[in-house]
Amino acid sequence: MTPPVIHRVSQLDLSFQPWRWPFAGQRRGDIDAHFARRQREKPGLWNGRVLLGRDPDFSGERFRASYFETDFASLLAWRDWDFPEAAAFNGFGMGALRCADGAFVMGEMGQHTANAGRIYFPAGTPDLDDLRDGTVDIAGSVAREIEEETGLTPADYSPADHWDCVVVGASIAMMRILNVGLAGEAVRARIEANLVAQRQPELAAIHLVRGTADLGPAMPRFITAFIEHQFSAR
Repeated sequence: MTPPVIHRVSQLDLSFQPWRWPFAGQRRGDIDAHFARRQREKPGLWNGRVLLGRDPDFSGERFRASYFETDFASLLAWRDWDFPEAAAFNGFGMGALRCADGAFVMGEMGQHTANAGRIYFPAGTPDLDDLRDGTVDIAGSVAREIEEETGLTPADYSPADHWDCVVVGASIAMMRILNVGLAGEAVRARIEANLVAQRQPELAAIHLVRGTADLGPAMPRFITAFIEHQFSAR
């Protein structure tokens, strides 16, 4: 895999263009069988509709791409099979919660999820609820995922005016720093209290990252690349 590349942009120009993904059609039988196996392992998995991207372009301070609709089963198989087809990319938003003392807050995914044990910022693959007048609203997707996973709302943080787009293989993580006016331990305690109140929370644990020494193998490469960049810049 090529090394991660980080593009800092101020604008996301993500249009929705209906398109038939060849991978999803040509491998339909294999995809359905794969999802059935994964669903037997994790009964909570749901084959909903999601949005993937095509034709990414970074020009100046703008990131452009077009998005299309597919099913989660196809995305999951494509990911599990190490992205065998290059016509698409997985482009998702992440809320990089940064506390008043400089700590970043990440969640550890629960065992019932498709990414069990992985540690990263609140995030989710965009879906049809994120479409606004023919465009994909990544900022809205981030706000929704933050609230669903942690209980924090836009009133609890101040977003940066830029996005750090971390490109790793077939994934583009659009990360936006969200500054929280509380110290790391206070934010963690607040999120943990919210998790206790949820019937089946997505997150199993909350982690504070205060430097590169806190990085670990459970964190995807786009996360470690972002954190390394943040602390080297300081």
